[in-house]
Amino acid sequence: MKKTGKVLTSAAIVAGVLFSSGAQAHGFWFAQRANQLAMVFGVGADDLDVVKRLPKITSFGAYDEDGQEVPTRLVTQGALVTVDVDNQPAFVAAAMDYGIWSKTADGKWHNKGKDEVPGAIISEHNYKYGVHLRRELNGPLPLLPGQTLQIVPVKAPLPLRAGQPLKLRVLYKGQPAPGAQVLTDWVNDPDQKGLKTGKDGTITIKVRNQGLNVIVAVFKSPAEDPAKTNQVENLASLSFVLPHEPE
Repeated sequence: MKKTGKVLTSAAIVAGVLFSSGAQAHGFWFAQRANQLAMVFGVGADDLDVVKRLPKITSFGAYDEDGQEVPTRLVTQGALVTVDVDNQPAFVAAAMDYGIWSKTADGKWHNKGKDEVPGAIISEHNYKYGVHLRRELNGPLPLLPGQTLQIVPVKAPLPLRAGQPLKLRVLYKGQPAPGAQVLTDWVNDPDQKGLKTGKDGTITIKVRNQGLNVIVAVFKSPAEDPAKTNQVENLASLSFVLPHEPE
């Protein structure tokens, strides 16, 4: 993995700490559907329409064990968006610009900036990122293009059993993200309060599932356009599967 620079500026650190306890947003990850690798959008057990959100995907790529990109594509099959894995990638990654959203006092979210939503109590620009590991790599997971927020295992290989420790580092623009909120089981326990990364952006968790694991990090950064939003919400997922015992 590339070396990271110094920790974030104080303004970014403050933003990450102050706003990391906000309401949970939707995210996307990769999981098996009908024996295919599919892109899933939602939160917890809510598996929403990813097809209509496909135009919001800003980058997608597949890579081999050495981190070299291999040809692939996303394929729409009915209600599913699946990954072409003919070249047997070791991991895949995607990014999504989910746009600007403002919340009013009645709890409703509107796909507009606060300058267009009278009485908005919060407004943010949402970006989503996702990385899925299909098998072990020949080295550390690299920093990936398009992944402004990325969760990176500190050491290889991944644990083999649920309950074993896993040290992670959350990176924002390639730098450690202190105070990022980490949820260890996005699919089965999305309402957990989560844990916070340390000053070096790292955190050690216990792997939750002997099966699909979807770990999510949320990091809030300063608004790109303060006239329209109060903040930027970056949400990244890291997903992988621990194998079950032979049948």
